[in-house]
Amino acid sequence: MPAFMDNPLKILSAIRHARRPSRLSDMPTLRNSFWLRKGYAGLTFFGTIIAPSDDDVRAFERKGSTMKNHEMIHLRQAQSAHDSWLLFYLLYGWYYLTALPQNLKMRNAAYWLNPFELEAYAHQNELDYLSRHEATEWRQWARLSPRQRREKMVGKRGKSQAKG
Repeated sequence: MPAFMDNPLKILSAIRHARRPSRLSDMPTLRNSFWLRKGYAGLTFFGTIIAPSDDDVRAFERKGSTMKNHEMIHLRQAQSAHDSWLLFYLLYGWYYLTALPQNLKMRNAAYWLNPFELEAYAHQNELDYLSRHEATEWRQWARLSPRQRREKMVGKRGKSQAKG
């Protein structure tokens, strides 16, 4: 287990020794509930998937796991962000902050309207997505304002509910 998992203050060492996204073809899953907000099953952290419980770790490791596919899409997104975890997280943080005002209109909008999450959630059930795509759809979402993303997302949700 990496040192930062049992001592949160050693996070800087883990960041410093992280491998470039392009050098990873898979990510291990480790249990640590300290880093996750309630309700979240996993988090990609510099090439490691962090899960809050042993059950979640097993769910990530199952063949055909949509949860694992979601996190692997984040790996490919980091590769498409100039192969840099640091740039990926800076962009992620920027998109999160710019969407914060949308939290007044939609619960957890800053998370749900993040371009990286929009792509990952849209394609997590397509287990062959990464073999067919570069995972750069987030760039199209990033060109839209958070308000436009919310309107487009609500529009899609309304259409899918109308079909059902």
